[in-house]
Amino acid sequence: MPNTVRRRIDHASMPLMSQLSRMPRLARFLILFALLFAGVLISGPLGFVLVSLVAFIVAWMLYLSWPSLSGSERITRLAVLLLAVAMAVVQLFPHA
Repeated sequence: MPNTVRRRIDHASMPLMSQLSRMPRLARFLILFALLFAGVLISGPLGFVLVSLVAFIVAWMLYLSWPSLSGSERITRLAVLLLAVAMAVVQLFPHA
């Protein structure tokens, strides 16, 4: 069953991944950075949405690349994901 779900997600992601692969790496990085930077500057719900979008994209990319990653690459990317999630929570609850 998990392999079927994984194949469906891989298949559904293919069109967007094809478009993203045609973009220069720097452009993909700058888009994510701009979303993250704007999310950090804008507090409250809008900042939460922007940072959460970055976290979602990172999680999606991590899921798709998981089988081909080494152990240290997995740990590093999980750390980036956890940092993005923590930043999103701080944006939603800035004084908690």
